[in-house]
Amino acid sequence: MTKLQNDIFLRACKRKNVEYTPIWIMRQAGRYLPEYRAVRKKADFLTMCKTPELAAEVTIQPVDLIGVDAAIIFSDILVIPEAMGMHLEMIESKGPRLYNAIRSINDVNNLKQVDAVKDLKYVLDAVSLTKKELNGRVPLIGFAGSPWTLMTYMVEGGGSKNFAEIKKFIYNQPKAAHLLLDKISSSVAEYLSAKIEAGADAVQIFDTWGGLLSPADFQEFSLNYIEKVISKIKRKGQPVIVFAKGVHYQLDKLAESGANVIGLDWTMELGKVRSKIGNKVAIQGNLDPTVLYGSKEKIREEAVKVLKSFGKNNGHIFNLGHGILPDVPPENAKFLVDTVKEESRRFHGKK
Repeated sequence: MTKLQNDIFLRACKRKNVEYTPIWIMRQAGRYLPEYRAVRKKADFLTMCKTPELAAEVTIQPVDLIGVDAAIIFSDILVIPEAMGMHLEMIESKGPRLYNAIRSINDVNNLKQVDAVKDLKYVLDAVSLTKKELNGRVPLIGFAGSPWTLMTYMVEGGGSKNFAEIKKFIYNQPKAAHLLLDKISSSVAEYLSAKIEAGADAVQIFDTWGGLLSPADFQEFSLNYIEKVISKIKRKGQPVIVFAKGVHYQLDKLAESGANVIGLDWTMELGKVRSKIGNKVAIQGNLDPTVLYGSKEKIREEAVKVLKSFGKNNGHIFNLGHGILPDVPPENAKFLVDTVKEESRRFHGKK
């Protein structure tokens, strides 16, 4: 097994000593990079996901081009609903579409149980190939959607403005909702375990739509299943990150979910969250992605604010508070990475 030359991200996940604050960026292998768009001209989005050579190429681009401390495998959270038997299309400028949306217990019963090694072999092949081509430069992150977020897409049939269908589903058919969440949880746990087996050094669970729920509903329909997934992941020390967007009110419980790292969106004060849960877990985040539209001075100023808010301590991974936007200039992303590596050194070392 190739020894990691840069393991600073993994050390930070475990709240160990680091010489600077590691940084990676959600959606870093993506449309803001001209090099990504050049690959995208050859193939549509799902073909890229399903072609290990193309997925590996775009996964590694931000490591070479902007200098991040971790790679995250190029894929999509909706590969699991597709593997469960739903027809998935990515519609240009409109987003994902899942056909024959789930609306009843019969629909739930008709879904396949996923065999990750067989049904999602193309993702695992992409992980293995990327790991080989990274050759120990930085760690590789695998990811999946949370059961609640995946169920939201499966019931809505795609994105939504008001999420009426998923709310109707959980309030009118709670039994069907819990059955579906159970099925998805098993698939997600098996999938993340298979990614670790294929070479992922860490995994992240994206609960993009967790913030739609009231605190009680979040506990019932999201957190319970995130905990179930984490408890079933087969790992040998690989960290688990949970990013639940918009979930301000359950940070203590998220910190007790079994995750090693909690990701924060940009609407939270890092220092306050650290004083609340920082002795239990590492914290990832949380620059507002739109800051990257600003001047270099503005980017530096806002990055330093995030670093100061966390303060002098280990257990911080710098990231955006959500994904990088497609029209951000790549040089601004690179400037952010360089700035964090340079400015964060004073927050580490001797206290």
